[in-house]
Amino acid sequence: MKSKLVILSLMLAGAASTMTAQTKEKFVSESWKDNFFISAGVGGQVCVNPDNSDYGLGHAITPLIHVSVGKLFTPTWGVRGQVAGLWSTLYSKYGQPAGTYNEIKNKKYFTLRADAMYNVSNAIWGYNPERLFNFSVFAGPGLTFAKTYGKQDKLDALINGSVGLMGQFNINKYIDINIEARGEVMPSMFGKASSAYTDGAVSLTAGVTYTFGGKNFVPYIAKLDVDALNDEINKYRSELAQAQADLANAKNALANAKPVTKEVVKEVEVAGPRAIFFKIGSARLDDYGKVNIELAAKILKANPDKKYKVAGYADKATGSASWNQKLSEKRAQVVYDALIAQGVDKDQLELVGFGGTANMFGKNFLNRVVILE
Repeated sequence: MKSKLVILSLMLAGAASTMTAQTKEKFVSESWKDNFFISAGVGGQVCVNPDNSDYGLGHAITPLIHVSVGKLFTPTWGVRGQVAGLWSTLYSKYGQPAGTYNEIKNKKYFTLRADAMYNVSNAIWGYNPERLFNFSVFAGPGLTFAKTYGKQDKLDALINGSVGLMGQFNINKYIDINIEARGEVMPSMFGKASSAYTDGAVSLTAGVTYTFGGKNFVPYIAKLDVDALNDEINKYRSELAQAQADLANAKNALANAKPVTKEVVKEVEVAGPRAIFFKIGSARLDDYGKVNIELAAKILKANPDKKYKVAGYADKATGSASWNQKLSEKRAQVVYDALIAQGVDKDQLELVGFGGTANMFGKNFLNRVVILE
Protein backbone atom coordinates (compact mmCIF):
# COMPACT_ATOMS: atom_id res chain seq x y z
CA MET A 1 0.00 0.00 0.00
CA LYS A 2 2.94 2.35 0.69
CA SER A 3 4.18 1.98 -2.89
CA LYS A 4 0.75 2.88 -4.26
CA LEU A 5 0.60 6.01 -2.12
CA VAL A 6 4.08 7.02 -3.33
CA ILE A 7 3.04 6.51 -6.98
CA LEU A 8 -0.11 8.57 -6.44
CA SER A 9 1.86 11.42 -4.82
CA LEU A 10 4.34 11.39 -7.70
CA MET A 11 1.54 11.57 -10.28
CA LEU A 12 -0.02 14.52 -8.50
CA ALA A 13 3.36 16.27 -8.31
CA GLY A 14 3.89 15.72 -12.05
CA ALA A 15 0.43 17.04 -12.83
CA ALA A 16 1.02 20.18 -10.80
CA SER A 17 4.35 20.75 -12.53
CA THR A 18 2.87 20.40 -16.01
CA MET A 19 -0.17 22.57 -15.38
CA THR A 20 1.94 25.43 -14.05
CA ALA A 21 4.49 25.27 -16.90
CA GLN A 22 4.29 27.97 -19.57
CA THR A 23 6.03 28.66 -22.87
CA LYS A 24 6.58 32.02 -24.44
CA GLU A 25 6.79 30.88 -28.04
CA LYS A 26 3.16 30.19 -28.96
CA PHE A 27 -0.31 30.95 -27.57
CA VAL A 28 -3.69 29.80 -28.89
CA SER A 29 -7.40 30.19 -28.14
CA GLU A 30 -8.46 27.76 -25.45
CA SER A 31 -11.85 27.22 -27.14
CA TRP A 32 -13.21 27.92 -30.62
CA LYS A 33 -15.74 30.23 -28.93
CA ASP A 34 -12.99 32.52 -27.60
CA ASN A 35 -11.67 35.80 -29.08
CA PHE A 36 -14.57 36.77 -31.33
CA PHE A 37 -14.83 40.54 -31.64
CA ILE A 38 -16.90 43.32 -33.14
CA SER A 39 -15.62 46.79 -34.02
CA ALA A 40 -16.83 50.06 -35.51
CA GLY A 41 -15.02 53.13 -36.76
CA VAL A 42 -15.56 56.53 -38.35
CA GLY A 43 -13.27 58.83 -40.25
CA GLY A 44 -12.62 60.14 -43.73
CA GLN A 45 -11.33 59.05 -47.11
CA VAL A 46 -10.28 60.58 -50.39
CA CYS A 47 -10.71 59.16 -53.90
CA VAL A 48 -7.27 59.22 -55.54
CA ASN A 49 -7.25 59.50 -59.37
CA PRO A 50 -5.79 61.90 -61.95
CA ASP A 51 -8.87 64.14 -61.99
CA ASN A 52 -8.94 64.69 -58.23
CA SER A 53 -5.15 65.00 -58.16
CA ASP A 54 -5.27 67.79 -60.75
CA TYR A 55 -8.00 69.67 -58.93
CA GLY A 56 -6.66 69.11 -55.41
CA LEU A 57 -7.28 66.04 -53.26
CA GLY A 58 -8.38 68.13 -50.30
CA HIS A 59 -11.65 68.95 -52.08
CA ALA A 60 -12.50 65.25 -52.48
CA ILE A 61 -12.39 64.20 -48.80
CA THR A 62 -15.61 62.45 -47.76
CA PRO A 63 -16.77 60.74 -44.53
CA LEU A 64 -16.40 56.97 -44.02
CA ILE A 65 -17.90 54.49 -41.57
CA HIS A 66 -17.18 50.78 -41.13
CA VAL A 67 -18.33 47.86 -38.97
CA SER A 68 -16.33 44.64 -38.58
CA VAL A 69 -16.83 41.18 -37.09
CA GLY A 70 -13.87 38.81 -36.70
CA LYS A 71 -11.89 36.30 -34.68
CA LEU A 72 -8.33 36.09 -33.38
CA PHE A 73 -6.94 32.56 -33.69
CA THR A 74 -3.67 33.44 -31.96
CA PRO A 75 -2.26 36.68 -30.54
CA THR A 76 -0.58 37.14 -33.93
CA TRP A 77 -3.14 36.00 -36.55
CA GLY A 78 -6.80 36.81 -37.05
CA VAL A 79 -9.45 37.43 -39.70
CA ARG A 80 -12.38 39.78 -40.00
CA GLY A 81 -15.20 40.69 -42.32
CA GLN A 82 -15.96 44.38 -42.76
CA VAL A 83 -18.69 46.48 -44.34
CA ALA A 84 -17.71 50.08 -45.09
CA GLY A 85 -18.84 53.04 -47.15
CA LEU A 86 -20.95 56.17 -47.48
CA TRP A 87 -20.08 58.23 -50.56
CA SER A 88 -17.16 59.36 -52.71
CA THR A 89 -16.58 62.58 -54.68
CA LEU A 90 -14.93 63.12 -58.07
CA TYR A 91 -13.90 66.37 -59.74
CA SER A 92 -13.95 65.60 -63.46
CA LYS A 93 -13.45 67.51 -66.76
CA TYR A 94 -16.04 65.23 -68.33
CA GLY A 95 -18.75 67.19 -70.21
CA GLN A 96 -17.20 70.56 -69.43
CA PRO A 97 -15.23 73.10 -71.48
CA ALA A 98 -11.52 72.47 -71.52
CA GLY A 99 -9.73 73.49 -68.34
CA THR A 100 -12.83 73.45 -66.07
CA TYR A 101 -14.02 70.83 -63.58
CA ASN A 102 -17.43 69.46 -62.72
CA GLU A 103 -17.95 68.13 -59.18
CA ILE A 104 -19.71 64.76 -59.23
CA LYS A 105 -21.01 64.44 -55.69
CA ASN A 106 -22.56 61.78 -53.53
CA LYS A 107 -21.63 58.66 -55.42
CA LYS A 108 -23.03 56.38 -52.76
CA TYR A 109 -21.48 52.93 -52.31
CA PHE A 110 -20.71 50.22 -49.79
CA THR A 111 -17.83 47.75 -49.70
CA LEU A 112 -17.58 44.24 -48.27
CA ARG A 113 -14.04 43.29 -47.22
CA ALA A 114 -12.28 40.17 -45.94
CA ASP A 115 -9.08 41.04 -44.07
CA ALA A 116 -6.28 38.82 -42.80
CA MET A 117 -4.76 40.50 -39.72
CA TYR A 118 -1.16 40.16 -38.49
CA ASN A 119 -0.13 41.62 -35.11
CA VAL A 120 3.47 42.75 -35.62
CA SER A 121 4.02 43.65 -31.94
CA ASN A 122 3.10 40.17 -30.70
CA ALA A 123 5.08 38.53 -33.50
CA ILE A 124 8.29 40.40 -32.59
CA TRP A 125 8.11 40.83 -28.81
CA GLY A 126 5.80 37.99 -27.82
CA TYR A 127 2.27 38.03 -26.43
CA ASN A 128 1.76 40.40 -23.50
CA PRO A 129 -1.88 41.00 -22.46
CA GLU A 130 -0.77 44.06 -20.46
CA ARG A 131 0.96 45.82 -23.40
CA LEU A 132 -0.59 49.28 -23.88
CA PHE A 133 -0.11 49.56 -27.64
CA ASN A 134 -0.01 46.98 -30.44
CA PHE A 135 0.79 47.55 -34.10
CA SER A 136 -0.84 45.39 -36.81
CA VAL A 137 -1.02 45.11 -40.59
CA PHE A 138 -3.93 43.75 -42.62
CA ALA A 139 -4.78 43.00 -46.23
CA GLY A 140 -7.49 41.31 -48.27
CA PRO A 141 -9.94 41.37 -51.18
CA GLY A 142 -13.33 43.06 -51.32
CA LEU A 143 -16.39 43.90 -53.39
CA THR A 144 -17.65 47.47 -53.84
CA PHE A 145 -21.30 47.91 -54.78
CA ALA A 146 -22.31 51.17 -56.52
CA LYS A 147 -24.32 52.53 -59.41
CA THR A 148 -21.65 53.68 -61.82
CA TYR A 149 -21.89 57.01 -63.61
CA GLY A 150 -24.24 56.79 -66.59
CA LYS A 151 -25.84 53.54 -65.29
CA GLN A 152 -28.00 54.88 -62.49
CA ASP A 153 -30.46 52.00 -62.76
CA LYS A 154 -27.86 49.24 -62.29
CA LEU A 155 -25.88 48.24 -59.20
CA ASP A 156 -22.41 47.05 -60.20
CA ALA A 157 -20.10 44.86 -58.12
CA LEU A 158 -16.49 46.02 -58.44
CA ILE A 159 -13.66 43.77 -57.21
CA ASN A 160 -11.06 45.58 -55.11
CA GLY A 161 -8.05 44.92 -52.94
CA SER A 162 -6.62 46.81 -49.99
CA VAL A 163 -3.84 46.87 -47.42
CA GLY A 164 -3.58 48.83 -44.21
CA LEU A 165 -1.99 49.58 -40.86
CA MET A 166 -3.71 49.54 -37.47
CA GLY A 167 -2.69 50.80 -34.06
CA GLN A 168 -4.52 49.30 -31.07
CA PHE A 169 -4.61 50.89 -27.62
CA ASN A 170 -5.34 48.22 -25.02
CA ILE A 171 -7.92 49.64 -22.57
CA ASN A 172 -8.66 46.28 -20.90
CA LYS A 173 -9.15 42.64 -21.89
CA TYR A 174 -12.48 43.52 -23.53
CA ILE A 175 -11.96 46.89 -25.25
CA ASP A 176 -9.37 48.35 -27.66
CA ILE A 177 -9.27 51.79 -29.26
CA ASN A 178 -8.20 51.46 -32.92
CA ILE A 179 -6.70 53.82 -35.47
CA GLU A 180 -6.66 52.44 -39.04
CA ALA A 181 -5.11 53.67 -42.27
CA ARG A 182 -6.08 51.81 -45.46
CA GLY A 183 -5.12 52.03 -49.13
CA GLU A 184 -7.50 50.54 -51.69
CA VAL A 185 -7.63 50.03 -55.47
CA MET A 186 -10.71 49.18 -57.58
CA PRO A 187 -12.31 49.87 -60.96
CA SER A 188 -13.66 53.41 -61.06
CA MET A 189 -17.24 53.64 -59.82
CA PHE A 190 -17.52 56.92 -61.76
CA GLY A 191 -17.32 55.04 -65.05
CA LYS A 192 -16.77 57.19 -68.12
CA ALA A 193 -16.85 60.38 -66.01
CA SER A 194 -13.37 59.51 -64.75
CA SER A 195 -10.29 59.75 -66.95
CA ALA A 196 -8.86 56.66 -65.18
CA TYR A 197 -9.96 53.06 -65.41
CA THR A 198 -9.27 52.53 -61.71
CA ASP A 199 -9.69 54.58 -58.58
CA GLY A 200 -7.55 54.52 -55.49
CA ALA A 201 -8.87 55.38 -52.06
CA VAL A 202 -6.97 56.32 -48.93
CA SER A 203 -8.81 56.37 -45.62
CA LEU A 204 -8.09 57.12 -41.97
CA THR A 205 -10.53 56.08 -39.23
CA ALA A 206 -10.73 55.76 -35.47
CA GLY A 207 -12.94 53.31 -33.65
CA VAL A 208 -13.44 50.83 -30.85
CA THR A 209 -13.26 47.02 -30.68
CA TYR A 210 -15.12 44.82 -28.19
CA THR A 211 -13.97 41.21 -27.66
CA PHE A 212 -16.73 38.91 -26.41
CA GLY A 213 -15.67 37.33 -23.12
CA GLY A 214 -12.35 39.21 -23.24
CA LYS A 215 -9.14 38.26 -25.01
CA ASN A 216 -8.28 34.75 -23.88
CA PHE A 217 -5.12 32.92 -24.98
CA VAL A 218 -3.31 30.03 -23.32
CA PRO A 219 0.19 28.61 -23.89
CA TYR A 220 0.37 25.92 -26.54
CA ILE A 221 2.11 23.10 -24.66
CA ALA A 222 1.60 19.38 -24.35
CA LYS A 223 -1.71 19.33 -22.49
CA LEU A 224 -2.24 17.10 -19.49
CA ASP A 225 -4.68 14.25 -20.02
CA VAL A 226 -6.84 15.20 -17.05
CA ASP A 227 -9.42 12.45 -17.61
CA ALA A 228 -6.75 9.76 -17.63
CA LEU A 229 -5.17 11.19 -14.49
CA ASN A 230 -8.54 11.30 -12.72
CA ASP A 231 -9.13 7.66 -13.68
CA GLU A 232 -5.79 6.69 -12.12
CA ILE A 233 -6.52 8.70 -8.97
CA ASN A 234 -9.97 7.12 -8.61
CA LYS A 235 -8.47 3.65 -9.08
CA TYR A 236 -5.94 4.23 -6.29
CA ARG A 237 -8.61 5.75 -4.08
CA SER A 238 -10.67 2.61 -4.50
CA GLU A 239 -7.68 0.38 -3.71
CA LEU A 240 -6.80 2.54 -0.71
CA ALA A 241 -10.35 2.24 0.63
CA GLN A 242 -10.20 -1.53 0.20
CA ALA A 243 -6.83 -1.68 1.96
CA GLN A 244 -8.20 0.38 4.85
CA ALA A 245 -11.15 -1.98 5.13
CA ASP A 246 -8.81 -5.01 5.12
CA LEU A 247 -6.67 -3.37 7.79
CA ALA A 248 -9.71 -2.73 9.98
CA ASN A 249 -10.79 -6.37 9.62
CA ALA A 250 -7.29 -7.54 10.49
CA LYS A 251 -7.24 -5.35 13.61
CA ASN A 252 -10.59 -6.79 14.74
CA ALA A 253 -9.38 -10.32 14.14
CA LEU A 254 -6.16 -9.60 16.03
CA ALA A 255 -8.05 -8.09 18.94
CA ASN A 256 -10.21 -11.23 19.25
CA ALA A 257 -7.32 -13.68 18.83
CA LYS A 258 -5.82 -15.36 21.86
CA PRO A 259 -2.17 -14.44 22.40
CA VAL A 260 0.21 -17.37 22.16
CA THR A 261 3.64 -15.81 21.99
CA LYS A 262 5.07 -12.33 21.96
CA GLU A 263 7.26 -11.68 18.99
CA VAL A 264 9.37 -8.56 18.53
CA VAL A 265 10.05 -7.63 14.93
CA LYS A 266 12.49 -4.90 13.98
CA GLU A 267 11.70 -3.38 10.60
CA VAL A 268 14.65 -2.11 8.62
CA GLU A 269 13.64 0.47 6.04
CA VAL A 270 15.56 0.36 2.78
CA ALA A 271 15.30 3.06 0.14
CA GLY A 272 13.49 2.04 -3.02
CA PRO A 273 13.28 4.02 -6.26
CA ARG A 274 12.13 7.61 -5.88
CA ALA A 275 11.16 10.14 -8.54
CA ILE A 276 11.50 13.92 -8.37
CA PHE A 277 9.57 15.74 -11.12
CA PHE A 278 10.40 19.07 -12.77
CA LYS A 279 8.54 21.68 -14.78
CA ILE A 280 9.06 21.86 -18.52
CA GLY A 281 12.48 23.32 -19.40
CA SER A 282 13.40 23.72 -15.69
CA ALA A 283 15.97 22.19 -13.37
CA ARG A 284 14.60 23.90 -10.27
CA LEU A 285 13.24 21.88 -7.33
CA ASP A 286 9.70 22.62 -6.21
CA ASP A 287 8.30 21.93 -2.73
CA TYR A 288 7.15 18.42 -3.71
CA GLY A 289 10.67 17.51 -4.81
CA LYS A 290 12.29 18.94 -1.66
CA VAL A 291 10.04 16.85 0.59
CA ASN A 292 10.78 13.74 -1.47
CA ILE A 293 14.54 14.36 -1.18
CA GLU A 294 14.36 14.87 2.59
CA LEU A 295 12.59 11.52 2.99
CA ALA A 296 15.10 9.76 0.73
CA ALA A 297 18.08 11.32 2.55
CA LYS A 298 16.95 9.86 5.90
CA ILE A 299 16.88 6.35 4.45
CA LEU A 300 20.17 6.75 2.56
CA LYS A 301 21.93 7.89 5.73
CA ALA A 302 20.46 4.89 7.58
CA ASN A 303 22.01 2.57 4.95
CA PRO A 304 25.54 3.97 4.47
CA ASP A 305 26.83 0.75 2.90
CA LYS A 306 24.49 1.00 -0.08
CA LYS A 307 25.14 2.99 -3.26
CA TYR A 308 22.50 4.81 -5.32
CA LYS A 309 22.26 6.21 -8.82
CA VAL A 310 20.94 9.78 -9.35
CA ALA A 311 19.65 9.58 -12.95
CA GLY A 312 18.32 12.69 -14.75
CA TYR A 313 15.88 12.58 -17.67
CA ALA A 314 14.10 15.02 -20.00
CA ASP A 315 11.06 14.95 -22.26
CA LYS A 316 12.17 13.84 -25.75
CA ALA A 317 9.07 15.45 -27.31
CA THR A 318 10.22 18.93 -26.23
CA GLY A 319 13.56 20.52 -27.20
CA SER A 320 16.64 19.31 -29.08
CA ALA A 321 18.74 16.27 -28.13
CA SER A 322 21.68 18.41 -26.97
CA TRP A 323 19.42 20.66 -24.88
CA ASN A 324 17.70 17.66 -23.27
CA GLN A 325 21.08 16.06 -22.44
CA LYS A 326 22.24 19.22 -20.66
CA LEU A 327 18.87 19.63 -18.95
CA SER A 328 18.88 16.01 -17.66
CA GLU A 329 22.39 16.49 -16.26
CA LYS A 330 21.40 19.76 -14.56
CA ARG A 331 18.37 18.07 -12.96
CA ALA A 332 20.49 15.18 -11.69
CA GLN A 333 23.06 17.66 -10.31
CA VAL A 334 20.36 19.61 -8.44
CA VAL A 335 19.07 16.44 -6.73
CA TYR A 336 22.63 15.27 -6.01
CA ASP A 337 23.50 18.63 -4.37
CA ALA A 338 20.28 18.59 -2.34
CA LEU A 339 21.06 15.08 -0.99
CA ILE A 340 24.59 16.13 -0.04
CA ALA A 341 23.12 19.18 1.72
CA GLN A 342 20.94 16.79 3.74
CA GLY A 343 24.05 14.96 4.98
CA VAL A 344 24.24 12.03 2.53
CA ASP A 345 27.79 10.78 1.88
CA LYS A 346 28.78 11.64 -1.71
CA ASP A 347 30.48 8.22 -2.02
CA GLN A 348 27.01 6.67 -1.89
CA LEU A 349 25.88 8.53 -5.02
CA GLU A 350 26.53 8.13 -8.74
CA LEU A 351 25.49 11.05 -10.99
CA VAL A 352 24.27 10.47 -14.57
CA GLY A 353 22.10 12.25 -17.18
CA PHE A 354 20.24 10.25 -19.84
CA GLY A 355 18.94 13.15 -21.97
CA GLY A 356 15.49 13.04 -23.59
CA THR A 357 13.42 9.87 -23.31
CA ALA A 358 10.10 8.97 -24.90
CA ASN A 359 7.14 7.95 -22.71
CA MET A 360 9.19 6.23 -20.00
CA PHE A 361 6.03 6.22 -17.82
CA GLY A 362 3.46 6.42 -20.62
CA LYS A 363 3.15 10.23 -20.74
CA ASN A 364 5.60 12.88 -21.92
CA PHE A 365 5.35 15.12 -18.85
CA LEU A 366 6.37 12.21 -16.55
CA ASN A 367 9.77 12.05 -18.33
CA ARG A 368 10.85 15.42 -16.81
CA VAL A 369 12.23 13.57 -13.78
CA VAL A 370 15.21 12.48 -11.71
CA ILE A 371 15.05 8.90 -10.49
CA LEU A 372 16.95 7.86 -7.36
CA GLU A 373 17.55 4.10 -7.24
